[in-house]
Amino acid sequence: MMHHLFTEVLLAVTPSPSPSPAFDENQVTPGPWGFVITFAIAGVVVFLVIDMVRRVRRVNYRAEIDERLQAEVAERAAADRAGSDAGEATPAGVEDDPRPPSDQSAR
Repeated sequence: MMHHLFTEVLLAVTPSPSPSPAFDENQVTPGPWGFVITFAIAGVVVFLVIDMVRRVRRVNYRAEIDERLQAEVAERAAADRAGSDAGEATPAGVEDDPRPPSDQSAR
């Protein structure tokens, strides 16, 4: 019994929504400008994602090349130390120079 009374009081207190007599569709829909602005924002986001992927790829390639160069420098330094320990007397950089011997003296 109490449950029915509580339900009736609750339903009597809360008004049911009634539609307004002057319903204007332009007040509740985005219209053509909303579509244009949403499409433009989506286009800008796609452009930014493509640009970010390109920049991240470029940074990764540069880091990879830098690691290769560092490894090559370390390898050459180790080879130079091993060569100097063996008693070889070669001037620094001569074996790395791709120019013919006649052009190497023009440094």
